[in-house]
Amino acid sequence: MQTILGSGGAIGTQLAEELLDFTKKVRLVSRNPKQVTGMEELMSCDLLRRKEVMRAVKGSEIVYLTVGLKYNHKTWRREWPVIMQNVIDACKIHHAKLVFFDNVYMYGKVDSWMMESSPFNPCSMKGEVRAKIATMLLDEMNCGNINALIARAPDFYGPAHINSILNKLVIERLNKRQKPQVLFSAGYRHSFIYTPDAARGTALLGNTPSAYQQTWHLPTDHRVPFIGELVEYAKEELLRKVKIEVLPLWQVKLAGIVIPQIRETLEMMYQYDRDYLFDSGRFQAEFNYIPTTYEYGVKNTMSCFQFNELYPLRD
Repeated sequence: MQTILGSGGAIGTQLAEELLDFTKKVRLVSRNPKQVTGMEELMSCDLLRRKEVMRAVKGSEIVYLTVGLKYNHKTWRREWPVIMQNVIDACKIHHAKLVFFDNVYMYGKVDSWMMESSPFNPCSMKGEVRAKIATMLLDEMNCGNINALIARAPDFYGPAHINSILNKLVIERLNKRQKPQVLFSAGYRHSFIYTPDAARGTALLGNTPSAYQQTWHLPTDHRVPFIGELVEYAKEELLRKVKIEVLPLWQVKLAGIVIPQIRETLEMMYQYDRDYLFDSGRFQAEFNYIPTTYEYGVKNTMSCFQFNELYPLRD
C-alpha cells in the first residue's frame, strides 16, 4: 500500500495517477478524499489528530506527505510542526517509508542556483516554518530513526487550477481575455516546475530504495527563460497580441491592505525582484530524466484551460 496524505491538491492528485506505474494499491487521505482513477482506497483524516494519522498510515509501505495548508503564516506556524511530528511518529511505529514533498522557502534569498546543498537561510515567517519542519525530519533521518527522503520543488505551474503565480497572473488571465500580469519586471528569470514533472519525480523517488535518506530537487527545466518570455509562450496559443501589465511593489502592497491572500504573499516578494533559479541536475542525471520544457509546458497548460479538459501530459 502506498498512501498519499493530503491527496486533494494538484500534486497529490497527479501523484495518484503516477503511482499506478508502481502499485495497484493506493490510499488517498484527506479531510474529504475523492477518487482520482477510481481504483484508490479512500480514508478521511485530520492530520492534526495523532490517532487519525496512525490509522491512515497503518498498513502502508510508503507514505507521501503532500498536504497544503491555508496560505497563512500563523496557520503554518501552529499546524505544520504538529502534522510533521504526527506523520513521523506514525511512520516510525508502522515501519513505513516517508516521502516529504517540500518547497524552497527555507533557502531564503539565494544569489546563485538553489542546490540540494544550499544552506537554510529563511528570510520570511513561512520560510522559518519550512526550515523548522524540514529540520525535524532531517534530524530523524540522520539519527537513523526513519527511512525517509525530501523531494523539493520550486513554484508550480500546470494543467490544473492551482494557486500559482504563473497560473493565476498569466495563464488564467489570458484565458479570460485579460492582460497578463508580472511582478516588478518581466526581465527576471524564475524557475517554475511543471506539475506532471513534480508528481512523476516524486513517484520515482518514492519507489527507488537508494533514493532514501537524502534530499532531492525535483525535475525542473534548467533553461529558465525570462518571465516575459513565459508570457510570450502563453500568448502564442491565442494567436493575438496582448500587452503585459507590470505590477510594481507599491501596487501589490496596496492590494494587500484589503486582500488577505495578497497580504500573505508580500513577505515572499524577494523571490521576484531578482533571478530565482532552481537546479535539479542531480535528479536528472540519476534518473536520466529530461524535464518538460517551459515552451511546451506553458502552451499545453494554456490549451488545457482553453478547452476545459486535461490533454495527455506525456507521450
